Amino acid sequence: MSVLPILGGPPVSRVFHGERVLTGDELAAEAWHAARLLPRGSRIALTGDDALARLCWFLGADLAGSAALLVEPSWADRERRAVLADARPDASVEVRRLAGSARPVEPVGDESTPFYLPTTSGSSGRPRVLIRSRGSWLRSFALLDLGLRADDRVLVPGPLTSSLFLFGALHALHAGAEVQLLDRWSAAEAARACRTATVVHLVPAMLSALLSAVERDPALRAACRLRTVVCAGSRVDPALAERLASLLPGCALVEYYGSAEQSLVAVRTGGALRPVVEVRIDDTGTLWARSDLGVDGHLVDGRVVPPEERDGWTTVGDRGVLHPDGTLEVLGRPASAIDSGAKIVGAEEVEAALRGVDGVLDVLVSATPHPRFGALVTALVEALPGEPPALAALRARAREALEPGKRPHRWLVTERLPRTASGKPARALVAEHLREGTLDAVEMS
Repeated sequence: MSVLPILGGPPVSRVFHGERVLTGDELAAEAWHAARLLPRGSRIALTGDDALARLCWFLGADLAGSAALLVEPSWADRERRAVLADARPDASVEVRRLAGSARPVEPVGDESTPFYLPTTSGSSGRPRVLIRSRGSWLRSFALLDLGLRADDRVLVPGPLTSSLFLFGALHALHAGAEVQLLDRWSAAEAARACRTATVVHLVPAMLSALLSAVERDPALRAACRLRTVVCAGSRVDPALAERLASLLPGCALVEYYGSAEQSLVAVRTGGALRPVVEVRIDDTGTLWARSDLGVDGHLVDGRVVPPEERDGWTTVGDRGVLHPDGTLEVLGRPASAIDSGAKIVGAEEVEAALRGVDGVLDVLVSATPHPRFGALVTALVEALPGEPPALAALRARAREALEPGKRPHRWLVTERLPRTASGKPARALVAEHLREGTLDAVEMS
């Protein structure tokens, strides 16, 4: 087993964080130091917002055979209390930078050892605490083949409290590539980092914002070294993919579908989305997956509750279509569906169609309560300050891509969408504001 067990065997390359750079040996030494300070075989809550310190302490917890919970600083007190009540950590540590240790630490456990307590994103409600083994992600790393090389630098532009970004960082280190960390998402900072980064992990909303930042600065566009964009979290609209191809010719787009519960399910590289594990669609259109990549369960008051499954099959509630040629289409979750005038509208489908419009950084589609129709399909558009997209362009795109019943009837614009830690729009929070009439946004006209 490697001196850093979750990373497997290959040597670890450098990690960049602001002005600080750690070699692979220095990263291991700081992890050894952290491991000596932590109880073995326990559950650890790690707080603090320094990305590199979080990474070192996370790897140290893994060395000690402990499962780490990365506490998200932006959680409200209610959310934090609920998560900690379910996780029941044996210790809580405010991460700090450490001096390296020259003495290696013997790793505790094996591939079945729990190493990570991910939380669901909270985009649709309260986060849930999961429990995951090392082996589940080591097997996932093997299935997501990005062709990383030792001279690649992988940009992880969001907080490691998001399993999407933690996975991207550990996947890169497992492959022996360099990693560049940002403490939090900033399109401008990410665009500047792409002058040295060759690969980036994003959600589609972040990709749209990054492209806007690069478009506005010809010097950044000329200096951009990206050769691969890795997108997850929601579907990439063809218009956004075409925008990437036009702005950065030769930059490959890799899209994968998965979840905090199931890990990797399907990957798209230059074609359609294809499953990398067993999948099926039931009679209700719900997507199920069966693999050895999933979590061991979730935690309730410190107890491990096994995953809900049927003969090894699990679902997170997404709907999907499995085509005769074996390709997969993911349609989103019923929880985000809008019942408008007896028409069921999938919010993700509408959002994906509108993200390609010029001037749109991101868009969230939700429901405004209506006494006659039940709900009005409402598009909340995130735009640059003082540069909202033309309403005519948005409506034209809706007419082109969506059937009449799915087109928004209400259009709002904001400079900043409420977001979860992973960068996804906070769907439940926006829906609540729309119900209460407290949303901070302007009607488009």
